[in-house]
Amino acid sequence: MSTAAVAADERLALLDHGAGAARTALYLVLALPLGLLHLGALLPVALISPAGLWRLAELERKLANRLLNAHIPPLPYRRMEIVGVPPRRVLALLLLRLPLTVPVAVVGLLPLALTFGFVRYGLEGVWGVSDRYLGPWTLGPVVGVLLWVLAVAAAILSIAVLDELRAPLRAFVIRPLASVSTAAVAVREALAERIGDQTLAIAYWLPDREAFVDERGLPVELPEPDSGRAWTEVAHEGRRVAAIVHDAELDARPELVRAAASGAVLALDNERLKADLRAHIEELRTSRTRIVEAALEARRRIERDLHDGAQQQLVSLSLDLSMLRSSVASDPAATQLVDASLEKLRSALDELRELARGIHPAVLTDRGLSAALDTLVARMPIPVECRVDAEERSSPAVEAAAYFVVAEALTNVAKYANASHASVSVRRVDDLLEVEVVDDGVGGAEPADGSGLRGLDDRVAAVDGTLDVHSPRGSGTRVLARFPFRSALAPVGPAVS
Repeated sequence: MSTAAVAADERLALLDHGAGAARTALYLVLALPLGLLHLGALLPVALISPAGLWRLAELERKLANRLLNAHIPPLPYRRMEIVGVPPRRVLALLLLRLPLTVPVAVVGLLPLALTFGFVRYGLEGVWGVSDRYLGPWTLGPVVGVLLWVLAVAAAILSIAVLDELRAPLRAFVIRPLASVSTAAVAVREALAERIGDQTLAIAYWLPDREAFVDERGLPVELPEPDSGRAWTEVAHEGRRVAAIVHDAELDARPELVRAAASGAVLALDNERLKADLRAHIEELRTSRTRIVEAALEARRRIERDLHDGAQQQLVSLSLDLSMLRSSVASDPAATQLVDASLEKLRSALDELRELARGIHPAVLTDRGLSAALDTLVARMPIPVECRVDAEERSSPAVEAAAYFVVAEALTNVAKYANASHASVSVRRVDDLLEVEVVDDGVGGAEPADGSGLRGLDDRVAAVDGTLDVHSPRGSGTRVLARFPFRSALAPVGPAVS
């Protein structure tokens, strides 16, 4: 390679380092007010809104990509129903932005400030526009030229320092942000950014069902003509993979959409397989929903049949026997026989009512969870405090699951706990219904040992809930169940005053 070519390469490398240093300096300058913005104004408000936090993180991503060449993929803040609150790393980035940027900015920008200072005073000295002194020297042409020499040295030092700071600054942003994008959201956001349509959506084609679904496996209807939206098919090796749903104005430039899709076709095909799996999972969940609802309805029907059929017949028979006893009051033997029959009949009625309550208590359907739990607690042989803090009713399936969690837990308390007191608490926490049963008994309950708690896991999971049993020996038992307040299993019942 010739000397001229080597010199040209060195100049290009120097220019590249200089441009990189300039971008790093600009990044530090912008990061300082951005850090103040995070801590002083936006972050306290954004803590209430996950979407606001994601937007702050997206601002950090764009700044790092444009000035530090971080190449971080788009964040999924637009799909809050999938992603939710940002992870701790992202929150730490937003909170630590200012305290970490200040010392880095001092180290990185101080040589740059010296460079500009030397250049400025050098100009004053060379042009003779100042009669000031710089230390013991008059600020004249000779001192001005010396200051320019120092400015060159300071500029080289600035480029070197800023160039070294660039990698750790980039790593500081990449580590928390590059790991949060789910693949499906990242593909959608990348295409949206490339095409310039932030409303873009992707529908994945499932050939066995001949239907389009979204990344969660839920059915998608493609837009109709003249709806303001259009869609472009994505194919791979002759197979339909997906459809990109975009603004109808882009339909006039189909080559732009197809070019963007062709660059992401392998990622789209991979996401199509994931969407297919999620669709199967959604089918299983829907199937379980139907089974649970059918079982719940069967319980209600059996309870109604027992109440309106056998129970009413037994009550009627009890009245007949009472009338018969009045008729045979003069015959002690007959009276004794009727009394014994009445006692057996009352016992059978009690057992039938208990059976009906165990299948599905009528008060739960008619008056809601609070009234049903009050009735349940009233039958307990020990004092039980019951508190229900939920103004409106949840879905019937959730109410039934919550009721039977309490019923089974209190049954265990009565049979095994040797407790002197228990408490039941039902409260709504955001979009969850929390059901807690606590006793002061001997503890040591193990759901796996067949204590009656073993079957609750399946009952709770059937309505997408979770169950936690904490029962250390000698310290009582705490049963905590959490349910989605708005379950998809059944429509919500009316509010109960």
